[in-house]
Amino acid sequence: MKRMKKWQGILSLVIIVAIIAGLGFYATTIINGTKDQSDDSLKLGLDLAGGVSITYQAVGNYTDEEMEDTVYKLQQRVDSELGENSSTEGTVYRVGTDRIAVEVPGVKDANELLEQLGSPGDLYFIRHLNDSGEENYSWGNAGYELNYSIEELQASGDVVLTGTDVASAVASYEKDQTTSAQKPVVQLTLNQDGAAAFAEATRVAYNNDEDTIAIYYDGNFVSVPSVSAEITNGQAVINGMEDYEAAQSLASFIRIGGLHVQLEELESRVVGATLGSDALSSAFLAAVIGLIIVMIFMIVMYRLPGLAAAIALAIYSVIMIAILYLYDIALSLSGIAGIILSIGMAVDANVIIFARIREEIATGKGVAASIESGFKKALSAILDGNITTLIAAAVLGGLGSGMVKGFAITLAIGVLLSMFTALAVTRWIMRSLYAIGLTDEKFYGRAKKVNVLDFIGKKMIFFACSLLVICVGLVSIGVHSVKGYGLNYSLEFLGGTSTTVNFDKEYSLAEIDSDIVPLVSQITGDNDIQTSKVDDGTGIIFKTRTLDLEEREALNSMFEENFGVTEDKISSENISSTIGGEMRRQSMIAVIVAAVLMLLYIWFRFKDLRFASSAIIALIHDVLVVLAIYAVARISVGSAFIACMLTVIGYSVNDTIVIFDRIRENMQGMLKKDEQAYADMANESISQTLSRSISTSITTAIMVLMLLILGVSTIREFALPLLAGVVTGTYSSICLATELWFLMKTKIGAKKK
Repeated sequence: MKRMKKWQGILSLVIIVAIIAGLGFYATTIINGTKDQSDDSLKLGLDLAGGVSITYQAVGNYTDEEMEDTVYKLQQRVDSELGENSSTEGTVYRVGTDRIAVEVPGVKDANELLEQLGSPGDLYFIRHLNDSGEENYSWGNAGYELNYSIEELQASGDVVLTGTDVASAVASYEKDQTTSAQKPVVQLTLNQDGAAAFAEATRVAYNNDEDTIAIYYDGNFVSVPSVSAEITNGQAVINGMEDYEAAQSLASFIRIGGLHVQLEELESRVVGATLGSDALSSAFLAAVIGLIIVMIFMIVMYRLPGLAAAIALAIYSVIMIAILYLYDIALSLSGIAGIILSIGMAVDANVIIFARIREEIATGKGVAASIESGFKKALSAILDGNITTLIAAAVLGGLGSGMVKGFAITLAIGVLLSMFTALAVTRWIMRSLYAIGLTDEKFYGRAKKVNVLDFIGKKMIFFACSLLVICVGLVSIGVHSVKGYGLNYSLEFLGGTSTTVNFDKEYSLAEIDSDIVPLVSQITGDNDIQTSKVDDGTGIIFKTRTLDLEEREALNSMFEENFGVTEDKISSENISSTIGGEMRRQSMIAVIVAAVLMLLYIWFRFKDLRFASSAIIALIHDVLVVLAIYAVARISVGSAFIACMLTVIGYSVNDTIVIFDRIRENMQGMLKKDEQAYADMANESISQTLSRSISTSITTAIMVLMLLILGVSTIREFALPLLAGVVTGTYSSICLATELWFLMKTKIGAKKK
């Protein structure tokens, strides 16, 4: 590429400084607005900002299984409705035996949320004429009216579908074949049973002069569309909408009508943050200090390229904040995890490039040629590592829900942004610095001769150490399983007791954490206590493990003795887990699918299944080691656990692929193909990338360590296993993945010479 002239380099640097200043001012405004909760602020999750809580009462007869299914479907409903425009992480859980609570962050108006979600009720698709040719519904003085009861229509088979037969209902636009205008419609997708029943019903209605099939919801006709064709594929379109808002309303009715249990709104209230403003302030402070330390580390380690990377990292950070703000992406604890991982990958991409530049300079090339060649040779490792992470993010975002989706969205944005800043911004800055006269190779560094270490020869030691740690974790899980649960599950997994206390005065979240929570903890014997404020009064909600009658009475006595709160101002009720069985299964499926797709991608790119399988085994190892840490240290397993595991998975694969990319490159120059030659080549590849692996781990660990030091208790609990995950991810990439590949390469399918 044509080199910049000096004046172009100066102009470029001036533009870069102006961009940083402008974006920095913009980001500072957003951060300050977020702390003050002004209009110019980031959208925050329920754990950081509070939101609306709505409680529904189940009506009629239902089974426990139907209630659980309703919770799951309502969670999907919340994710679907709110996910259309943001990554807001709503949670749905059971309260007692006959109620369901919905909590959604960032909403200050309960009526607004109710309007978005729709009012839960029964939904029926009813054919117009019965088998005798009589009308099941007809036009009356007040519009369409039923001529028979729903029970009679169900008994006669004239109810074609119910809400449970509808897989999805979405408002959209469709081109009118006559006028070519875009008209609002509702697109329906039915499940397998519903598609078969609807095919027969539409065939009869279409052959009967395009008769109608009515949609009857919660005692009212919400739409009576004509059937203009026989629909056999389970995909239907309802047209004739007045406007797009009407289509959205009908789609909402249909979606919410798919619940198995009829629900009535019992109460709604605005709740405060569960982590509080202190958590947000400490997270911002940790991020700023961490970034500054990382920038200093990069400059010390890589000189002028390190300075370019520091500038690019600053641009990355402020653009990330701007994207979160502009697209109303809710930031929660899991979102912070995704950002931490993407920052690590942003630094990693630069480290790979700089190592390549130094290697090129060491071969005798000029600095300018080395810069261009370094970016070119680093491209494949950067793309492969980031694409595998994007695959994971896409699957987790598509199949996951709640916190998993929040993690996936911030991770995907961060990965794409990190590739842009590393491959475009850093390159632009380095060309500009070279153009203004910084051309001496001393500013860039020269790769020293690599001391090749015998990692392959020590593979059995590495394997034994890993097995020992994993076995310790499994034994710990087994021992604790005898006493109760193998892992220290939080109330988010097990459910618990929600106690609402109306105090005589208002307490801040800091006062709650320091003055009240320790007293509650003395009674529960457990530190897993979640608190949130009811913003329209002096009420505070305490969520703890399930309390028995004696413990509830002790808790009531404590509030009366220490705070003068009488029992009539205290209400307690058991709640189900917010991370229900369906969400756990869905998250597990998402992780498995992501692992399979990553395996296939690595197999495709490296043309060898042994690379892919080694990477996945190393990934499983990292998950098991972090799980062992949770088991031995008895760290609370809650929503942060899922975010932590997802981060470890993303980090592990990216780290491994960089080494595999170097192995793939070095294999091309091999003259001998025996076992010793492969061992020497593998050792050389690990040694060549060792400084990069350590540098990336240090920078990522710095970010996590700042959260561990400066974060509130909940964030520290999340940061500790995450830090362990970064360490074990680095260890497995260096000491396990390549060694596993070597064994497979030389022992499985090896060609006999």
